[in-house]
Amino acid sequence: MNIIVNGGTRGIGKEVALILAKDINNRLVVMGRNVISLKNLSDSHKNIHTISVDLSVFDSQSDGFKKVVNEFFNSVDLLINVAGYLSAKDFMETQNIDARKMMEINFFGPASVIRIIKPLMADGSHIVNISSMGGFQGSTKFRGLSCYSASKAAIACLSECLAAEFADSGISVNCLALGAVQTEMLAEAFPGYKAPIAAKKMAEFISDFALNGHKFMNGKIIPVALSTP
Repeated sequence: MNIIVNGGTRGIGKEVALILAKDINNRLVVMGRNVISLKNLSDSHKNIHTISVDLSVFDSQSDGFKKVVNEFFNSVDLLINVAGYLSAKDFMETQNIDARKMMEINFFGPASVIRIIKPLMADGSHIVNISSMGGFQGSTKFRGLSCYSASKAAIACLSECLAAEFADSGISVNCLALGAVQTEMLAEAFPGYKAPIAAKKMAEFISDFALNGHKFMNGKIIPVALSTP
């Protein structure tokens, strides 16, 4: 299986890549900003190829990304958009530069990756976008997460829309809205807070869903949370 993990240098994305790489029949392209982490992944796993990408300025890197992917893959079976960025501030304290960075990394970047990868995907392939309970309609909301939650709501809604657009191609699109998971990003945003689930455990769920979820559902936003946040 040919797999792309967008945002695989730390946290949940890295754990997802490591789980999927255990199957030697899987070939992975892992995207991320941390060059050292990417090198460690490719050095330790022969079936992982890495690409250094900064989603906050993806428009300037998209042509290079497309070229590398087309050189490495003739087709893509699975795309998992895990990349995320969180700046935890009250709305009135959030500058547009921070809000735009969250939208670029959490929405526009993944959307652009989908636009590039979709022509390589055939009937039976699966796109999994990772959202947040903050972006899940009707969920409890928390201070400091207004713009982050809005960006995650955007990728969730896009998932529903693309499921309809891609249906004729047999490409399934689903979205997982995660609750609190113990990651570096969470620790940086909320020092001292302890999430009820580890990144590796959540990655196990996401990996299994990515491989099998599209056999049972399409165009769904699924809450995956023991707590919110």
